[in-house]
Amino acid sequence: MWFHPQTAQRLARALEIPASRVSEAMGDDVRQTWVNNNYAMEGIVHEHDGESHLDIWGIQWTTQYGFNQITSFPLGRASREEALRYAFPIDRLEELMRLMLPVVAHERDYFIGCDVSPCVYEMYWRLRGIEMALLDMVEDPGFASEMLTRCADFSLELSRAALVRYKLDWLWTGDDVSSQASMLMSPATWRSLIKPHLARVVAVGKVQGLWVAYHCCGALRPIIPDLIEIGVDVLNPVQCNCPGMDPLELKAEFGKQLAFMGGVDTQGLLPTGSVDDVRRATSRLMAGMTRDGGGYILAASHTVPPETPDENVFAMYQEAGISRQEIFDRAAQIRREIAVQAGERH
Repeated sequence: MWFHPQTAQRLARALEIPASRVSEAMGDDVRQTWVNNNYAMEGIVHEHDGESHLDIWGIQWTTQYGFNQITSFPLGRASREEALRYAFPIDRLEELMRLMLPVVAHERDYFIGCDVSPCVYEMYWRLRGIEMALLDMVEDPGFASEMLTRCADFSLELSRAALVRYKLDWLWTGDDVSSQASMLMSPATWRSLIKPHLARVVAVGKVQGLWVAYHCCGALRPIIPDLIEIGVDVLNPVQCNCPGMDPLELKAEFGKQLAFMGGVDTQGLLPTGSVDDVRRATSRLMAGMTRDGGGYILAASHTVPPETPDENVFAMYQEAGISRQEIFDRAAQIRREIAVQAGERH
């Protein structure tokens, strides 16, 4: 489960624990972190809107409405030749790998993942700007292919490094290639320019016997068979309000070949539904997605937004068998651990 930073902070206040430990108190089973550019987007949290940082890829991020948004693209005005001279931050590999240390410290108790996304297209547009990236793919596909290759190569290096250093349960990949209405490009273009490179990243995990998860928001129904073909095991976040993305329909069509993570509506149900609405919808979703005995991980269809009432969050967890009391008991244990650690330091 992922929470908007403001949601996490509010839950942290209610539970009287640090925001970084909210997922632990809530009983989430998966522990993972970002080692690619998603760390710059999600791992660095500013206190106030308008605050910025420049990441090691040269991308400028500014917090807007609680989220980090790109406000300057390092290759946005670069010529073809200048873009081809761009160097990925491979010299910071060890620094990026160290981000996994707090995660793998809990490998005995949790399902451990390493997030190497964005893997191909999304990494390119973060460097180039979304309009220029799409324009390159149409007007100069050879150049775009070379840049997409380099994006995937960096994700490959991160994947291999993580697998050498850490014992993982899955490799987390991702590439947002869809809007909420359709794909951002034709499926044919995706198959030509992006799929081969994503397949290379997925193969790194599969060769090592790991499950491979893939994150893509939006309406990606046309390429789900392709994801299965290249070895993806788990699809996230299943944005249920998008065309072709009804979770129960996807389960019926692809459930024998693919597991799903997500599907609890974050646009209508969680922020505006009643507690009973949330419980009924979550119960129906879980029953339908596990009717063959498994293949589903309960999660929201995106980050849980800040306008979601706490009671709706607790209602969703209640349907998964995690009571409010259990959550508050875990939070109390976390507070005791923090107090002990503080005492030891003094």
